[in-house]
Amino acid sequence: MNYYIITGTSKGIGKALAEALLQNDQNYVYGVSRNCSITHPRYHHQPLNLSDIVALENNLHKVFPVLKDAEKIVLVNNAGVVGEVAYMGSQLTHNFAYVFDVNVMAPAILTNTFLSAYHSEACPKIILNISSGAGKRPVDGWAAYCASKAALDMLSLTVQEEQKLLNSNVRVFSLSPGVVDTAMQEHLRQADATQFSEAKRFQELKNTGQLLSPEAIATKITKLLDHYEEFLEVVFRIDAIE
Repeated sequence: MNYYIITGTSKGIGKALAEALLQNDQNYVYGVSRNCSITHPRYHHQPLNLSDIVALENNLHKVFPVLKDAEKIVLVNNAGVVGEVAYMGSQLTHNFAYVFDVNVMAPAILTNTFLSAYHSEACPKIILNISSGAGKRPVDGWAAYCASKAALDMLSLTVQEEQKLLNSNVRVFSLSPGVVDTAMQEHLRQADATQFSEAKRFQELKNTGQLLSPEAIATKITKLLDHYEEFLEVVFRIDAIE
């Protein structure tokens, strides 16, 4: 059996990925999100709010159960938030903690626990972090989001370097999925243009049908997870997956 632990499965990319994986009867999915929107005999839901770090730490044993006859174990840190869209100097101070808790602290804690919980498993293990192109370029109004995704990329690179030195059977990826038609995009389209100069461009992407569907992204991620040996880079964009 292949086991997939995925955060943010209540909607968007996380839900689409879980549903795509469940089409294969050799796959079992453990979903982690506040709400459960998937009903399937091979889907187990763990309700958690990843912005609540104390609750996350207290429930790690539920997120990473003992797995029997594992042929592959995968952690997908998909859940993410953009937070308040506003210039530095005009944001609520708790926005930084909120964005970094969900986008960096939770993935770091989950990655650390994943490696510890399954270190003795001989099967291939994969950690896939869903990053963003915003971690590679500055976007006005997104200071916390850009910084958090840059941190997630570097976390991924560092963990992979460590696993390489340990000569382990762990692969780590940090994938930028592109501009996807999710609730986050809806939030961005409603942002104040004086606090986000690209608001009009994001509205046009929606109006002209240029947003990618979560299902299309899930198909490519499934291909990555099925053929991970073919991908040598740690940090890359979705269009690298044909």
